[in-house]
Amino acid sequence: MITGELKSKVDKIWDTMWSGGISNPLSVIEQLTYLLFIKRLDELQTLKERKSERTGKPIVDPIYRRDQSSIRWSRFKDFAPEEMFNTVRDQVFPFIKTLGSMGDEDGEGGSTYTHHMKDALFMMPTPRVLANVVDQLDSIDMSDADTKGDLYEYMLGKIASAGQNGQFRTPRHIIKLMVDMTAPTPKDVICDPACGTAGFLVAASEYIQKHHSEAIYKDENTRRRFNEATFHGYDFDTTMLRIGSMNMLLHGVENPDISFKDSLAQADDADEEKYSLILANPPFAGSLDYESTAKDLLQTVKTKKTELLFMALFLRLLKTGGRAAVIVPDGVLFGSSKAHKSLRKILVEEQKLDAVIAMPSGVFKPYAGVSTAILIFTKTNSGGTDSVWFYNMQADGFSLDDKRSPQTDKTDLPDLLARWQNRENEGERRRTDQSFLVPREEILSNDYDLSISRYKEVIYEAVEYDSPEAILEQLAMLEEEISAGRKKLEELLR
Repeated sequence: MITGELKSKVDKIWDTMWSGGISNPLSVIEQLTYLLFIKRLDELQTLKERKSERTGKPIVDPIYRRDQSSIRWSRFKDFAPEEMFNTVRDQVFPFIKTLGSMGDEDGEGGSTYTHHMKDALFMMPTPRVLANVVDQLDSIDMSDADTKGDLYEYMLGKIASAGQNGQFRTPRHIIKLMVDMTAPTPKDVICDPACGTAGFLVAASEYIQKHHSEAIYKDENTRRRFNEATFHGYDFDTTMLRIGSMNMLLHGVENPDISFKDSLAQADDADEEKYSLILANPPFAGSLDYESTAKDLLQTVKTKKTELLFMALFLRLLKTGGRAAVIVPDGVLFGSSKAHKSLRKILVEEQKLDAVIAMPSGVFKPYAGVSTAILIFTKTNSGGTDSVWFYNMQADGFSLDDKRSPQTDKTDLPDLLARWQNRENEGERRRTDQSFLVPREEILSNDYDLSISRYKEVIYEAVEYDSPEAILEQLAMLEEEISAGRKKLEELLR
């Protein structure tokens, strides 16, 4: 989480833009993201130049041409406010809008990034505001991916409606946990149908680059597949799509499929059984109209609840053998409605439910206090659930209040991941332990209830209390002490 000096810097920048006339929080985030993106482009170019100097080889895929030095952050940041404003508005902004256009002069047919940036607007009101913000942003080191994530999380947290429209970021360490548990490979086709700022897709790309770099850069075909065919994300907020596209581009994925789509309202046959891995934290809040909901999803689970419809969507999008790690509100695990039970029955009987990880209710604070869980399942269409692995996460490395302060000594995540990766040895664990296996038959007999409290055994320690006579005797002694003290005080006051 963002803390201390960085938080103060962001607050000050936010106030500068607010007082300058940009009052819509999403517009503030968008404009700041553009500027952070421009700054990061210059840092990446500098890294390429240093590598070229060390190796004596030409720069590979330069971001800027030699005649474009004036539009680099490191140059225009020292311009006078008026000159800076004109340069950013007339040269820098048009440059980033066509970045990734694959050489197409008009940018049409280029990357999804170019497509989303087509309607981007430069909204800085005055040269003074721009110069002030650039000066403040220059002091923030954007080389660390964690810093970018923290900035997005903190800025999105400033949106008053975050808890209603779902526009808040899944904590980075939870995303990383889910990616590590699913261990994506270059052969995977990965999708997040509610991608927002593309946090899951970024984390998956980083995992693949870290563990399979030789495979993805083996030849031109594997490189193109990684950049153009591996990552797919949908959202119906154009601002989020722009931010997500920039995020992916900064993390080395040149042309991901990040598209405008209301995932629940459109039934696209081209997407059916297309993906081998789904990573998602879909919106929980609100209900949908039957009229606006895809009919094939309603056939799977007849409900207006978005969390259940998204689960039906995941099953439709996954190819047979595909797997998913998704976050759901606790209600999905134990809800008593016909739709809730029907969905859980599908997961347990028709598919292969692998794991239920109960998370503490403070994980999404300060945005929301709802209790959530991670579901991991494999689409088989032929069953396969022998037993389900349950884990009771009690700490995630941060305090569970609104401040979410780091507590590195209090985290279950390393233990959780280690036990998941060796879950064949979990069979001997007892129900009093933090993790254990539950047979399918037992889940069936409990009406497919997936809440961990249904299966976990709690050991109560016997506490011995004094007898009522002894307690009354202690009270009498206390009363005598109080009475004696009062008398002393009265004597002193005479």
